[in-house]
Amino acid sequence: MAELRWRDVSVEYRAGRPGTARARRGEPEASGVLAVDGVSLRVPAGATVGLAGESGCGKTTLALSALRLLPRSARVRGEILLDGENVRDLSFGRLRAVRWTSASVVFQGAASSLNPVRSVGWQIAEALRLHPGADWIGRRGRRARVEKLLGSVGLSPARAGAFPHELSGGQRQRVLIAMALACDPQIVIADEPTSALDADVAARIQDTLGALVRERGLSLLLISHDLPMLARACERLVVMQAGRIVEEGPSADVLEHARHPYTRRLAAASLAVGDRSVRRPRSRPPTGTGGRLEASGVTVDLAGRGVRTRAVAEASLAIERGEIVALVGPSGAGKTTLARAMLGLQGVTSGKVLFDGRPLPRGAALRAFRRRVQFVPQSPDAALSPRQTVWDAVAEGLRIHRVPGDERTLVEDALRAAELEPTERLLGALPSELSGGQRQRVVIAGALALNPELLVADEPVSSLDATVRAEIVALLAHLRDARGLGALVITHDRGLAWALADRIAVMRGGRIVGVGGVEDVLLGG
Repeated sequence: MAELRWRDVSVEYRAGRPGTARARRGEPEASGVLAVDGVSLRVPAGATVGLAGESGCGKTTLALSALRLLPRSARVRGEILLDGENVRDLSFGRLRAVRWTSASVVFQGAASSLNPVRSVGWQIAEALRLHPGADWIGRRGRRARVEKLLGSVGLSPARAGAFPHELSGGQRQRVLIAMALACDPQIVIADEPTSALDADVAARIQDTLGALVRERGLSLLLISHDLPMLARACERLVVMQAGRIVEEGPSADVLEHARHPYTRRLAAASLAVGDRSVRRPRSRPPTGTGGRLEASGVTVDLAGRGVRTRAVAEASLAIERGEIVALVGPSGAGKTTLARAMLGLQGVTSGKVLFDGRPLPRGAALRAFRRRVQFVPQSPDAALSPRQTVWDAVAEGLRIHRVPGDERTLVEDALRAAELEPTERLLGALPSELSGGQRQRVVIAGALALNPELLVADEPVSSLDATVRAEIVALLAHLRDARGLGALVITHDRGLAWALADRIAVMRGGRIVGVGGVEDVLLGG
């Protein structure tokens, strides 16, 4: 078994070089950011360690430094020891040899980590091809190994031929775990492996990781913003704030007898159903007319590999101007498919989608509709190009729709509306230089730049920590009250629905099984 250790490690993201495309366009260069500040941390052989902290605290940066997976803009100082070898001194050949075999990573976003044009079996086998082993010699041996790995994470071996889009979020996350285990590593780093999943699927993923640790004797570094979950899954807890470790110790001691105020705040942060202090109902009726989006008896059948699947069945739902409707339900309920149909991104088998009482337009008129109704996708990592600055990301819609006015002013106004400041520092930044919460706000800012009447937001806070989640809730509530902005918020998180929604629609098995007021639906009265 191997040990992983950081000794006085600091990581700084450097600013862009003078004379780059940013500078030529007159955009400000991003200033250097110290993401990790003198951290020392040990993951002993065979141990389970939980690393907790809010978005932007440096926990993912620290974890990725273990296998030199950080972007080129990162400057690393200190020692990173993997089974006694300093990772910073390894040749590329040696580094390639230890990746997957000595240590591997379960990345946070399954949707953005998997190749959409390759089957999941091919992707698991890729590591086996790069690292031949006695247990998986030749094509037949690799196929048997892939099937065994899928079975070990609770997936049918028949799913090896499936593509990522044919799997649910929980199934994709299990594929990432199978990939990480492919070459029998001694250390696994799991970065937020359950943050975007509903409670039932998240619990199954946690159980899978726990069973694999016990059976294989792995060392596990589990990263999350969910302190209680880490305490249940890990022997020790380490808490990071602003790039530094502020508390560590046995899990029970840290959770029950936290010494640092930040740890206590992290443990208490939640959006709990029934907690009226977090509720943000509409404060005043909306002004103006228009902006009503409605699905009437919508059915959507999806075809693939010669099989038709009914994803949505006779669903009816309306969102009024200045109203936030939460569409809740488990993974695979059909929520996202219905939303895509209401946006005109997915064809319907039967039924109608109406905007202001008229069927969705086609051609040039559809572009005008999409300016009025904007989409906020689930994963900001998938929505933002890694090579595109914040300026370009927010300005993209402005350019497509040829919105008149000074582009920089419009972009800065949108950033301020999404509560991203100082704008001067952020305009030239790349997504890799932002925290998860900041990336989500950039996506929201891109939608707000077009001054829409309605947002369709797919799991807008699922990958964010509790305190940032509360900030996004407050932002959406403010936009509803200040701008009369309506929203359809898709979520599996009933706490989010309780805190934000004016009405709730519940979806199961492709059908809307109930619509009503928040308290009626969630409290039963």
